[in-house]
Amino acid sequence: MNKNELVQAVAEKAELSKQQASQAVDALFDVIETTMAKGDDIRLVGFGTFSVSHRAASKGRNPSTGAEVDIPARNVPKFAAGKGLKDAVNK
Repeated sequence: MNKNELVQAVAEKAELSKQQASQAVDALFDVIETTMAKGDDIRLVGFGTFSVSHRAASKGRNPSTGAEVDIPARNVPKFAAGKGLKDAVNK
C-alpha cells in the first residue's frame, strides 16, 4: 500500500473527503517525524512504539577495495509492534 492508497482507505473508513483524509495522514506523519526528531518516543497502546535509537560511530570496509571507511554516529528510527497489531497480523 502506498500513500495514495492509504489516504483512500482512511477517507472511506472515516467517511471523510479525500482531501481531509490526506490532511489527516500528512498531519500524523508530521507529528511522528517532529516528535522523533526531538528524541521522544510515541507509544500507541495495542499498536506499537516509535522510538529513536543512537547508533555509535564505527569502522567498516569497502567490499570492493577492502579500504577501511569511517561510519559516523547517527540516530535511527525504530518501530516495535504492539501485541494488538501482532495478533491482528497473525489471525
